[in-house]
Amino acid sequence: ALLKHESTACVLSCRPSAPKIPDGEKVDFDDIQKKRQNKDLIELQALIDAHFECRKKEEEELIALKERIEKRRAERAEQQRIRAEKEKERQARREAERLQKEEADAKKKADEEAKKKSALSSMGAVSSHLQRADQKRGGKKETEREKKKKILASRRKALNIDHLNEDKLKDKINELYDWMRQLESEKFDHMERLKRQKYEVTTLRKRVEELSKL
Repeated sequence: ALLKHESTACVLSCRPSAPKIPDGEKVDFDDIQKKRQNKDLIELQALIDAHFECRKKEEEELIALKERIEKRRAERAEQQRIRAEKEKERQARREAERLQKEEADAKKKADEEAKKKSALSSMGAVSSHLQRADQKRGGKKETEREKKKKILASRRKALNIDHLNEDKLKDKINELYDWMRQLESEKFDHMERLKRQKYEVTTLRKRVEELSKL
């Protein structure tokens, strides 16, 4: 029991004592409140400064973006103007080539007509002999194959590309491509018309057969 009492007294003596406020010292709460307000004002001012700095940076970026947009718009306008001028020059060149080709074709046709007239005048006797021979044979009818050959020969165009440079060859390729597309479109229209005519013929034939039965 004696040992237990001494142990308890030792624990109580080792426990730290509570701090004491010195007598006569006064706490200034107004000063603490003022310091807190000053701190809040400083933080608020720092937030305002950061906000305006961010706004300034955003405005500078917006101005830079507008300048880039205007620059790109001007570049596109210049590119379109250049393309329009090139297209105008290309059209003028095509028109000049077309007129030159028409003049050359007209001259060639006139020369061929003159040659034909000269040949016909010198071969009048042979022509009349051939006509009499055809009349004796009853005449020779033109076959569908020959008609097709004549149509193809009349629609076949001469290339005349030996004197053309690279740009003119490209233009010629585009011209031939457009012409081929036109021919494909005409072919499609003819095929559709043929299908419709076959259908109409078949329908009319069936009606005739039904009427003949009645």
